[in-house]
Amino acid sequence: MITIKSPTRVDLAGGTLDLWPLYNFVNSARTVNLAIDIWTKVNLEGHTDQSIEVHSLDLKQKWNFENYSQFIRTLDPKLHLYQSVISKFHQKAPGIVEKGFSITTQSESPIGGGLGGSSSLIISMMKAFSQLTGVKFSSPHEMVHWAHNLEAEILNTPTGTQDYYPAITGGLNYLNYDTFGITQNVTDPKGSPLYDNFLLVYTGRSHHSGLNNFEVLKSAIVQDTKVMAALNKIKIIADHMWEAIQSKSWEKLPGLFREEYDARIQLTPAFTSPEIERLHQIGLSNGAQAVKICGAGGGGCVLVWVSPEHRQKVISACENEKFQCLNARPVSPLQDQL
Repeated sequence: MITIKSPTRVDLAGGTLDLWPLYNFVNSARTVNLAIDIWTKVNLEGHTDQSIEVHSLDLKQKWNFENYSQFIRTLDPKLHLYQSVISKFHQKAPGIVEKGFSITTQSESPIGGGLGGSSSLIISMMKAFSQLTGVKFSSPHEMVHWAHNLEAEILNTPTGTQDYYPAITGGLNYLNYDTFGITQNVTDPKGSPLYDNFLLVYTGRSHHSGLNNFEVLKSAIVQDTKVMAALNKIKIIADHMWEAIQSKSWEKLPGLFREEYDARIQLTPAFTSPEIERLHQIGLSNGAQAVKICGAGGGGCVLVWVSPEHRQKVISACENEKFQCLNARPVSPLQDQL
């Protein structure tokens, strides 16, 4: 039995700019994100016969197939993610995949939570099938290249790449995007205020990251003045965020989160929602210093930056309004990355 789990992430700054070719429109860009202990999990076991069993704990559904051919021809849309990932490993190692297997998947992330849950699940599946088939990845970059093309195929929309890196490596990630490719710097958040001041709250409303980001991309292609100004502002904020983290100037983070919030909602109205606006009001009025939209917004989760002395007050206020406070903490760099 192969057992895999991968973290999800909270993006701290520079989100959306990881979407090709947006970072080219602003002359390179940076993204800062943090792996968190809301996990996606995969159990995978090879069979001695050709039978295939797929079990989604999230969907509470199980499928059984006599062989790979029957599995891959099935038109059930709930199997599209499995078919897309597994078919790529079948191309690389057909004999092993055709022997059959049982796979069970689970995600702890709320659906549409803005935490990169679907991207993390794809990475967990890829890690598991890499072990089963012997198909190896030379670097996180190669694995991410596979993964974001797979997700674009599944979603039929352009996809960014920042979500996959923390699922592979864990830790606090600084990603640089330019003409020559992507570079990654991973550090350990242990001992930083990213532990003490970190509160994740779920709005209760799902979002669709692909649609929101696609609206931004379309506006950027026609050089919409408002959108381009917001993207350039987000780029600068990401630079300042990483500088503050590197210099341990943690007191600067709340201001940068507030700037990021203001810039992000200039991209498209779809990035905010009544739930996010209400959470923003509740958090700040109960002692929080800033609220950060997670992912492409429109719902999902928000990061509330709050000092320990005000944490319980903010939690109580959020829960009184029926918002769900998630017990999430940062994840240090993973030892076994691939």
